[in-house]
Amino acid sequence: MKIMENYNPPPIPAKEQKETISVIVTVYNIGGYLERAVDSILQQTYKNLEVLLIDDGSTDASGALCDRYAQKDSRVKVVHQKNGGAYAARNTGLSCATGEYLTFVDGDDWIDACMYEMLMSAMRQQDADLAVCRYRKIFGERQEDDSTKKAAVFEGQEILEKYLEEDDNWLIQTAPWNKLYRRSLIGNITFPASIYEDMLYTIRLLNQPARSVYLDTAYYNYVCDRGSSTTNLGIHEKTFQDLIPNLYLRSEFLREIGREDLALLHDYFLYKRLLLFYTKVRRGKDPRKREYLAFLTQKLREGKEKYARVYSIPLANPNEYRKMKIFLASPFLYDIVMWINDRFVIPVKTKVR
Repeated sequence: MKIMENYNPPPIPAKEQKETISVIVTVYNIGGYLERAVDSILQQTYKNLEVLLIDDGSTDASGALCDRYAQKDSRVKVVHQKNGGAYAARNTGLSCATGEYLTFVDGDDWIDACMYEMLMSAMRQQDADLAVCRYRKIFGERQEDDSTKKAAVFEGQEILEKYLEEDDNWLIQTAPWNKLYRRSLIGNITFPASIYEDMLYTIRLLNQPARSVYLDTAYYNYVCDRGSSTTNLGIHEKTFQDLIPNLYLRSEFLREIGREDLALLHDYFLYKRLLLFYTKVRRGKDPRKREYLAFLTQKLREGKEKYARVYSIPLANPNEYRKMKIFLASPFLYDIVMWINDRFVIPVKTKVR
């Protein structure tokens, strides 16, 4: 891993913008946001684009708006399909894309005008197969942007390692929309049928490049307060039917590629999440509370044989192992300890700081 301070990729002259970037936009009932998203793509300083608007069975004016863009700009192609979810729309985009490079935009987000030029320029300059940038978090009129202007070049699986460490200093993220990469990189990789479709896709993608470049500059604007986003749904039925199984599949994939060290790292965050889910469900009022608690208890007890190795990894916090041991001894005792921690310990620590 090589870190570069104040990295600014050079502009790409129009005559050198020869390679086509296919931008796949998922569209479903977002008529109020879509123009902002598509306009931000069409106004890119990198002009050689193929913009694929995948209308996933919208029942509002989104589909008609897509068609109007296709009539105005020859770079825009529209596909109307029966509603199948984000994974189906993205897979349709993959099957239709003809560009040498791929990227995604969610139809209710938008991008800075120089995003693709900067990512492409960095890829060329660093001889990389994949480029990633930081993103802004948009909360109504408020924005969060921790850009530093640093950059990093990763060799091989280094970017996969950094991604799995969940270090916000390198906001690689699970989503596909802050990434630009060679179409040839993914081969036959597609999005699985899941509302968390990007979890397996991204971990497989990050295993592929010989070299990657990360720009710690926000070019993508991610709307965080949209009610329909899976990240805003809290704990619900799909958490147990979809999210948690996907987490286990990611660990399996890491073992399949011979990275037991990364599988243990992923397991560490997996079990940390399961304990967090348990606490949230216990304190909540979901009518299926008893069922969910039983599910989580079973999963946490099943991992018992691995815990000595999981919690011995360099990144592990000893407090997490102590919490797990308390839970295994008595979930009731664990509830009491967490209540005391949240009610008294954390407020005191916060006040001291």
